[in-house]
Amino acid sequence: MEENIAFVRTQFLPADEAPTNDKSAWGWARRNLFASVGDTILSVVSLVVVVWFLYSVINFLFIHAVWTGDNRTACTTAAQGGSLPDGWHGACWAYVRDWSTQFMVGSYPRDQLWRPILIAALFVVLLVPFLIPSTPRKGLNAILLLIALPILAYVLLLGGWFGLTYVETTLWGGLMVTLILSFIGIVVSLPVGILLALGRRSKMPIVKAACVGFIELIRGVPLITVLFMASVVLPLFLSPGSNIDKFLRALVGVSIFASAYMAEVIRGGLQAIPKGQYEGADSLGLGYWQKTCLIILPQAIKLVIPGIVNTFIGMFKDTSLVSIINMYDLLGIVKASFGDAKWISPVTPLTGLIFAGFVFWLFCFGMSRYSSFMERHLDTGHKR
Repeated sequence: MEENIAFVRTQFLPADEAPTNDKSAWGWARRNLFASVGDTILSVVSLVVVVWFLYSVINFLFIHAVWTGDNRTACTTAAQGGSLPDGWHGACWAYVRDWSTQFMVGSYPRDQLWRPILIAALFVVLLVPFLIPSTPRKGLNAILLLIALPILAYVLLLGGWFGLTYVETTLWGGLMVTLILSFIGIVVSLPVGILLALGRRSKMPIVKAACVGFIELIRGVPLITVLFMASVVLPLFLSPGSNIDKFLRALVGVSIFASAYMAEVIRGGLQAIPKGQYEGADSLGLGYWQKTCLIILPQAIKLVIPGIVNTFIGMFKDTSLVSIINMYDLLGIVKASFGDAKWISPVTPLTGLIFAGFVFWLFCFGMSRYSSFMERHLDTGHKR
């Protein structure tokens, strides 16, 4: 029987054109923004909205903003040629300039400003090499930054020693308070959080129960409650006549709160370590602390860097809640400035809040970018 091969093609198909590999900006836009009619409509509408929004923001912040002036009349009104529909100019940066010292250090005595300036300079000088992985003498750098600098800052900023004028912490404020609270909170919460995480995974029932109880209790209440307890309730348990500085209470409250959250972040990293790492350390005859500090913890911390930095960022922003105990950080000082009769105007609050938001964003964005850098630098085998 003759085989039917009528379905078999006797000629080759013509070759297709080579796919285009347009890597230009227009090529990217055509693939991602204008690939179809629907994509084109959404892209055009989104572009119009973004342009309109950016124009309004730039117009308010820069083009029609007021940069110099002695009082609110510099930023006002229709009779003086205001550029906005209600007769006012754009952002009143003259007000921010006039309040800049208060925004930075609060009511700290003006004749003693060299003290916070010196501490800020030392902080930058020690922090920059600490953040660069290739810088030598990391141990000495860490001791100076994390131990020596806080002690020096306490002595220098508070005064009362070595002929320095005593400055009550109630006069501290602004960005100085925000940075001190967040920096001390970071320095304290990381080691305490590590100990709490290890205690929660401990096989000793009492230690485990204590750590679990502490973590769940602190994580179960808002930071405002912790600050309120530290400021109002704690003095009730002290002997009559005893008193704890209000700023110190805020430091303790913020550090305790951050430590509980940090413990859970670290515990997640510890649980991600394969069992073989523990068995390998045991086979080398290492003790518990040698195994933990030399093998387990370095790997666990590397895995949870995003979570650690996220906790730091959250703590940095939460320092604004210390206003509940009458401590004025940057945001608290900005809000207090709204009542200044010299600068009161419809654009003053918005300008102040934009300034405070930009400062918070700048620090948080910096921590986020450094976190990404460290992830890439320490990525030795977990990249997917």
